[in-house]
Amino acid sequence: MPSKRLAYTLWIILIALFAAAHAWHLRADFPNFSPWQDWSKYTDEGWYGNAAIRAHLFHNWYVPGDFNPAPAVPVWPFLEWVLFFITGVTPQAARALAVAFFFLNLVLSYKLFRERGPRWVGLLAVTLLVTSPFLYCFSRLAILEPLLMALTLAAMNLAIRLPRFQYKEGVAALIGLIFTGMLLTKTTAVFLLPALAWIIILPFWDRKRKLLRLLVAAGGAAVISFSLWMLLVVSYDLFADYKYLFFVNAYEKPHDLYGHLMSFWWSFHGGLWVDLVLVPLAGLLILAALLTRIRIRARNWRPNWTAGLWRDPLFSGSVVAVAGYIVFMTYQNHPQPRYFVVVGFFSFFVVVRVTAQLLYQETRIGLFHMGRIGMRRIGARKIGLGVLAIVLVTATFNGIWTLRYVFHPEYTWVTAAQNLTHYIDEHPNGNRLLVSISGDEITLISHLPTLCDDFGTMDLPAKLDIYQPGWYAAWNDLDPGTLQDLHVHYSLEQVAGFPAFDDPDRNVLYLFKLHPLPNGQSRTDEDPRLRDALPEDKIDIPIE
Repeated sequence: MPSKRLAYTLWIILIALFAAAHAWHLRADFPNFSPWQDWSKYTDEGWYGNAAIRAHLFHNWYVPGDFNPAPAVPVWPFLEWVLFFITGVTPQAARALAVAFFFLNLVLSYKLFRERGPRWVGLLAVTLLVTSPFLYCFSRLAILEPLLMALTLAAMNLAIRLPRFQYKEGVAALIGLIFTGMLLTKTTAVFLLPALAWIIILPFWDRKRKLLRLLVAAGGAAVISFSLWMLLVVSYDLFADYKYLFFVNAYEKPHDLYGHLMSFWWSFHGGLWVDLVLVPLAGLLILAALLTRIRIRARNWRPNWTAGLWRDPLFSGSVVAVAGYIVFMTYQNHPQPRYFVVVGFFSFFVVVRVTAQLLYQETRIGLFHMGRIGMRRIGARKIGLGVLAIVLVTATFNGIWTLRYVFHPEYTWVTAAQNLTHYIDEHPNGNRLLVSISGDEITLISHLPTLCDDFGTMDLPAKLDIYQPGWYAAWNDLDPGTLQDLHVHYSLEQVAGFPAFDDPDRNVLYLFKLHPLPNGQSRTDEDPRLRDALPEDKIDIPIE
């Protein structure tokens, strides 16, 4: 019907406009005064792309003793390295690559829903993705999550369509290769493996021999391809850098049941970072589907509104993916908002899939009420319409929130990085090299050579002795341990401060000149007095 075609056309145009907004003002900072205080906005863009950045700017991707994550997660820096041949090294180029993968994620998400449902269901899922202010903020950072989601969704699309392929073992092997790509993009991909395995297993559950061949093909391809990469890492003597990525991400774990429960609650509750309505709604819908399934199996009732839902790999695979990532964050005991990009995608999938399930059901659902009313049965379609209304209202609110970020870009951080570089160039102090935890991010923005003071396979005093930097930058205060390391070779002179973020712990970046000790002397790093300001220092910010 012409009216229906017009409605779909207008809907697609609206989605396209929201999607395009993600690529506008790519130089702008992560929005200030958002609900998400995440380390990635002042470190991760530089850290995980530093191999590509260094290769183009300084003709050597590897800095011995510094933080070199590329041996463990090489896919993203390789893609940036290729891109920078065309664009040069800029934050806009790196972020454009992330946004391009977000666009691909929209297409792949739509394809997932179109495999088993009508067009409007796929468009509704994409609508929730493009209007989410959380995904808007994190899809515009040059971090690992957009690429991880693209590879995950590509593997899921293949796995869901696996029964239709003629050469199923070959496609299963391709899924295994994609999983290796996921693992070499972000090591947390291992917690998405159960979801991929479940989607492969589900349609072949009654064909055990065929299932075994598919799992062997997928697992064999993953093991062989990952082993080849590890062989390269070991052959080029990079295994220490590979292990170091796991060392720096090893946070203190709880030692009792209460601690584990609190870690789980922190990770589970963190889903509210994504959306205050849709994520809790996804949890309620999963719980309702699970309880209904248990009651139906116990009483052998037919029909029911969950008919076919749990055997749908899109729904059950999304549930397993969310559970896997929550297990990861519980184990990690240190969830960060960016980790919930994966949870957000699959939670939205659950909401849309269950909404469609309810709308196409003629069954009635028992709802319990307090008092004499007892149990009243309401049509599944009516409940589906109610859920759909909540979803549409939330998407509208989220769209308005996202547009506020779109039309009010801020440039405080990139301006701070550039002003810091200009100060260094206008006030020479020996080596132009800067030491800072945000150093790689500053290199991406202003091309200033940097080292990381907090991470690296070499202790900081030894690294300072080799590279002899002239500058140091810190956020808001000086860490006593870092100050002790710096004092082994230098005294510090605080010379400038640059407003950068809204984060009260990192709203000003302070710059220090590093003055070498006379006659090349050095102090012992075991002297506890080095943790405090020395008479020759000029330090105004707190040491804490």
